Formats: sequence, C-alpha cells, structure tokens
Amino acid sequence: MAMGLPPLVTLFLISTLLLLPISLAGEIASIESVPDLQKLMYVAVDGYPCVRLLNLSGEIGCSNPGLSKVVAPIIKLKDVKDLVQPHTVLVTADEMEDFFTRVTNDLSFASKIGGVLIESGSSFQQKLKGLSPDKMFPQAEFSPYKNVEYKWNPMASSIMWKAYNFPVYLLSESGISAVHEFLSKKDMKHKTYTSDVAEFNMVMETTKSGTHNSEACLQEGTCLPLGGYSVWSSLPPIDVSSSNNRKPIVLTVASMDSVSFFRDRSFGADSPISGLVALLGAVDALSRVEDFSNLKKQLVFLILTGETWGYLGSRRFLHELDLHSDAVAGLSDTSIETVLEIGSVGKGLSGGINTFFAHKTRVSSATNMTMDALKIAQDSFASKNIKILSADKTNPGIPPSSLMAFMSKNPQTSAVVLEDFDTKFVNKFYHSHLDDLSNINSSSVVAAASVVARTLYILASDSKDSALGSIHVNASFVEELLACLLSCEPGLSCNLVKDYISPTNTCPGNYAGVMSGEPSSKPYLGSVSDVSRFLWNILAEKTSVQKGNTTSSCSKGTCSKTDEVCIKAESNKEGTCVVSTTRYVPAYSTRLKYNDGAWTILPQNTSDSMGMVDPVWTESNWNTISVQVYTVQHSAYDNAVLAAGITVTTLAYIGIMVAKSFITKALKQD
Repeated sequence: MAMGLPPLVTLFLISTLLLLPISLAGEIASIESVPDLQKLMYVAVDGYPCVRLLNLSGEIGCSNPGLSKVVAPIIKLKDVKDLVQPHTVLVTADEMEDFFTRVTNDLSFASKIGGVLIESGSSFQQKLKGLSPDKMFPQAEFSPYKNVEYKWNPMASSIMWKAYNFPVYLLSESGISAVHEFLSKKDMKHKTYTSDVAEFNMVMETTKSGTHNSEACLQEGTCLPLGGYSVWSSLPPIDVSSSNNRKPIVLTVASMDSVSFFRDRSFGADSPISGLVALLGAVDALSRVEDFSNLKKQLVFLILTGETWGYLGSRRFLHELDLHSDAVAGLSDTSIETVLEIGSVGKGLSGGINTFFAHKTRVSSATNMTMDALKIAQDSFASKNIKILSADKTNPGIPPSSLMAFMSKNPQTSAVVLEDFDTKFVNKFYHSHLDDLSNINSSSVVAAASVVARTLYILASDSKDSALGSIHVNASFVEELLACLLSCEPGLSCNLVKDYISPTNTCPGNYAGVMSGEPSSKPYLGSVSDVSRFLWNILAEKTSVQKGNTTSSCSKGTCSKTDEVCIKAESNKEGTCVVSTTRYVPAYSTRLKYNDGAWTILPQNTSDSMGMVDPVWTESNWNTISVQVYTVQHSAYDNAVLAAGITVTTLAYIGIMVAKSFITKALKQD
C-alpha cells in the first residue's frame, strides 16, 4: 500500500491552497528558478540617495532612523490624509520644497514618514519657477563683508541643510519606470489584503555608532572628511629649479565640484561647471599661441574642489602656499598680481547677446587693468555678440565664490569674478539636481571662454597687438567637454575622457567626495576622482612644451626628468612624458590633520578667520545603499487564511467522523 500524507494534513493543505489568489497562477507558471522567483517578488529601484553629513555642531542629510532596513507602504503625497503608520511617500519635484518644509515644521507629520521617493525629470524644469535647496546667501559665514542677509539666491529653500531621520531617494529614469510599472498593477491585485511597500537599505555608520558630529565620528572612524584633489597648471611651464626672474602671476580660477540634496546627482551645470569648461576652452585656445615664453607675465590655472563645503580647495591651496609645500612648488602668494575667477557663465545668452558681469574685489591698478583687458577683449570680436558689464555698485560685495577665501587671506587681493548674473543668481536651479546640461547654453560657455582667452593674453603680454584676432576657442571642444562632464550618456565614457584616463564611473556626479587616504601632492591615483585625474592629464598636455621636438614613453607613470610629467598612462599601456608644471593639491579643511592613519581636529587658530567658522564637514560611512519595492500580505489576511484553514479542516474532520460512524452502523446492520 502506498504511503501518503495523513488525511488531516492533506485536507488542510488543499483548503489553504484553495484560498490563494487566483492571479498568481500565471506568474507561478513562469518561475523556473529561485532568481526568477526573486525577480517576481522584489523589484530593484535605481536612483540617487540623500546621505548623512556631519559637522562640528551636528548633522544634516538623511539616514535610516535605526540599525535595520525601513519597510513602509507606498503612498502618493497627494493621497496623504491622516496617516496612522509610517509610509513611504512618493513626492514629485514640484512638491519637494513644500513637503520638506512641512516635515521640518510639523513633527507629528514627520513621525509618520517612513521614507521618501522623489520623482523628477526634465519635464519639471519647464514648469517649475525654481528649485534651490541651498540658502539665500550660500556660505555667508565666510563672507568678507558684513551684509550676510543679502539674497543672492532668491529661489532658496535651505532644505538641504536640515537633518531628516528617514531615507530619501531620488528615482532615476529607470527607477521611475520601475515604480510606476509596479504600482500600475494595483488594480489587478487583491488590494484588500496586500500592500505595495518600499524597502530602504540606507543605514549610516554614524547612526549605528551614535556618533552625531564630526569630532565624534572621526574619533570612532565612522566617517571621512569631505574633500578631494584640486589641480593647477602653468602656461608656459615654470622652471621650479630656479627662483630667479620669476614673473608676476595672473591666476585664473574655476571650481569642479557642486552639491545638491542628492549626493551623486550634483551636476552643477551652470554653477560651477560652465566656468570650469570655459577655463578649459580658454586654455586650449591659448595653447595654440606661439612664443608664450616671451610674455611678461606667467599664466597659472587653478581648478578647485571642495568649494561648496567651506571653500576647502581655495583655503587649502593658500595654506599650502604659506607652507611652501611640494604641491605648490614654483608658486608664491606674493607673486600673484591679479586673480580672475570664472564663475557661472552658462546662462549669459539673451536676445542673441552673451552678457557677463564683472564683480571686482576692490579698486586697484591691477583690478582696473583686468577690467580694461576684459573691455578690450570684448571689442576685439567682429560679431559684437559679447558684452562685459561692471556689476551693480549697490551690491554688498563679490558674490559667493572662491575669491572670498583669497579676500579673507589678504583683503588687498586684486581680483575679478566673471558671472552670468548681476545682483542675484539667474540660475533658478542653483545647487539642485535639476542644474544639468539642459539648464545652460553651450554658446554662452563658448563666448565666456573666448573673452577669457583674449583677456588673459592681454594681461600676460601687457599689449593690445593684432595677435588677439588669432585666438579662437574651439566650440566643438567645449561642447564635447559639456557632454562628458554634465551627462551620463556618454558621460565619462566619452572618447575625450577615455583618451586620458580609464574612468571608474560613467556618470559624473561632480560631488566633492571624501579624503580616503593620506593627503599628498603625488597621491595614490585610486584615491583621486575621475574628474580630477582627467583635468590633471588634459591640463598637463595643453600647457606642455616639447624640448627638441622629442617625446618619451613612461610605462610606470613616471618620467626620468624632473621637469616632465607622465600623461595618458591610464588609457594607454605606455604614457607620454611631457614638460609641464601641473600638480595635484589636496583639498580638505585646514582644521584637520592626518596622522597614523586617522584624522584629528586641530584647535582653532585666531589668525585663520575662515578656520574659526569652519564647520569641518564629514560624510558618514555606510556598507550598502539600495531600494527595492515589493508586495506584502496583511497579517489580518494571514490570520484569516489560518482560521479558514482550521475551520475547513475541523469541519472536514467532523464530516469524516460522522460519515465513518454512519458507514460503520450500516455495515453492522448488514
């Protein structure tokens, strides 16, 4: 006789299966393996997290509130009424500012937020009047003037400077599609007993360890300082071995890092990458000018990182000058005659005219010389489609820029910052994830590069000769740079970048990042960001000269001659040695010291005015960050299935016993 399950168990299983949703039948039939089952049950969602950042006084940003994953039912913000339990709220970009403002002001509402999914995209750029999570006066604490209430950024909401004890995740395009497709099945599901939930794995190490400020987390090793590597280069190269006959320096500055509410979605197209690309376009144009070594002044180009976090790059650069470190060998702050910073220049085009505003630090002969050079450069273009205007005299001073660090170091600094705005930002998405490639005009960047290139030639040559007309910016080069640095397709996988380095990421985040090792003027390249490495290589090539028209290869990234550097060593099996003065400069807080594999905070130095107000920003460590959505069954339904199963089984058992008794009696009568 064949062995089988006990009748009671068999009846229970049959009764339970009969209660399962009929809609699962087709899906179950398609399952051929465990991974198939996982894909059916769990949908991974691509996107960009808001992470936990810390300073000396506390925290900002986002994190899971505890030590485990957050799982909460999904609800659209427009459907939110009276929440009984924490939910995952689906918020659109145009609802974002009001939502986070309500969270800050309504603690009862905030307590019912389990997590947030942000839905954004290019469509919102058209209908939004503006979205800037930064402050009215960004980094006002570092201002060299007293009017820190001035509203440079009228679209500001300041929401990125608050702490949120729940995870927040910006959905990518594929993430939006995945969530919408998942929720679209709502009508086909038995929603009376199931819920669509989002699961956030965004646990921060600082939350786990209870270290809630920079000093505590650095001591416990649960965070790392914000920073990275700035790059500088000179045209022509500087003879570092000789200190004789050093020329006055014209220093041109731009920034490479931006910031937004979301760590890895900080393109910063107008602010500040348009200025960076304009600088590179100008360098490319000047690299084709002959006999630069005969000019009266030395051109130096400085591209800073960490500027959005307390002007880390410019402050560290100036500090390295004081130390006369290897990172700035050949430079001296006393030899810097004037500084020209290229700020936001991507929105200067209006009515066929590219208009830029020159904001100056003070009235001086050097500043006047820069203003005159800008005017001469403007007039040198036959098309007359570039206009340089002096900024409004009623402005309280220079706008938020790296020049603030130079002014703090030396109030007598002669400098000008070129911007696409006069009295207030025209970039309505300042420090927002929406400040992307579509937010700027490439012709405006080309125009800025053109006027800067000719201005620098005038300043360096101290003349107005006819050579100006031969200095032209390659518009195709500028447009290629914009595509590489401000999009994910092609992004850093573009041919231009891959010609110099082997990028580790395709999508350029343009977030400053963290200092993961010992700072050095010759750092381990694995600790240097893709963008910094690319900028070092391209500047080294564009500002290089060849001695005797010969080149040599460098298989291990080093050259035999002290005045040479090895470029393109990543992208080729063998790099090329070129004569160039191009250096990395570590960018991190002047309040920090690295020793024996750990970071410590230095006491305040009253001679460092910016250091006195430096928040010392750090970023929490984490293991993994992921979000997925799936459907769960309500416990009430599970209990109902169990009760129904027990009831059916009990009734079946009673029926069997009654039938057995009846049959037994009938057999006895026979």
